[in-house]
Amino acid sequence: MTDKTSMTCREVDEFLFEYSSGDLRSDERERFEAHVADCGPCLTYLQQYRDAIRLSQEALREPETTPPPELVRAVLAARKRR
Repeated sequence: MTDKTSMTCREVDEFLFEYSSGDLRSDERERFEAHVADCGPCLTYLQQYRDAIRLSQEALREPETTPPPELVRAVLAARKRR
């Protein structure tokens, strides 16, 4: 029988989105964090989940610089030649 104060790996998976978005109730958050602190695979899973979110956000971010005008002209000219 599972202790009400402990969390299983399955529950970590089920609560991962809510935990990452800050929507997990404080008692569940404490159980989540306690489990992850003692479970290497769940800690790795959490880190990979966070990395995936960060990389997705970076990929969708607008570029910080604009391409040089000559590059834009060259690309547009190449597209017209097709």
